[in-house]
Amino acid sequence: MPEATDYMVHESAYVDEGAVIGRGTKIWHFCHIMPGAVIGEACSLGQNVFVANHVTIGRGVKIQNNVSIYEGVILEDDVFCGPSMVFTNVGRPRSAYPRGTAGYEKTLVRRGATIGANATVVCGVTIGAWAFVAAGAVITRDVPAYGLMMGVPARLAGWVCECGARLIFDGDEATCADCGRHYRQAAPDRIEPV
Repeated sequence: MPEATDYMVHESAYVDEGAVIGRGTKIWHFCHIMPGAVIGEACSLGQNVFVANHVTIGRGVKIQNNVSIYEGVILEDDVFCGPSMVFTNVGRPRSAYPRGTAGYEKTLVRRGATIGANATVVCGVTIGAWAFVAAGAVITRDVPAYGLMMGVPARLAGWVCECGARLIFDGDEATCADCGRHYRQAAPDRIEPV
């Protein structure tokens, strides 16, 4: 485990023994990090964030206030979790029939994806790299890389650049108006950088 000076933990936060925290990470007010959690370098965990056992969080991840990262969730590098967004980890929860850790389903959020404020991610899905989940959306199925997802349940509403700008396609090609990256439509439900 790194030296205490390698990362910042607010005095009101709890980091349980056995958690691994990367250099330069900031853990703010009222957070709780469970043993077995692994948090990468240069992350920011806002107020009231909970990170469960065996959760893996990559480098440069930003988790805004009031987010719980439950066991079974993996966040790759540069993921953004907006305020009060929700992850689940049991597909069919029943208080009278607890399943324990054996019932947790895996949720994978690929590099650079953004999940907006108050969005819900139902467990067992993969959110593709650089995808953008709009505020309040409910994700019930896999999200393609660069996909813009909106609504309840969320539907593919377009495409976004790695920088986050919405892409406008001219035929099968798009150039980001903000950063100049180029993309092509590889299939109706898939784009790729050129």
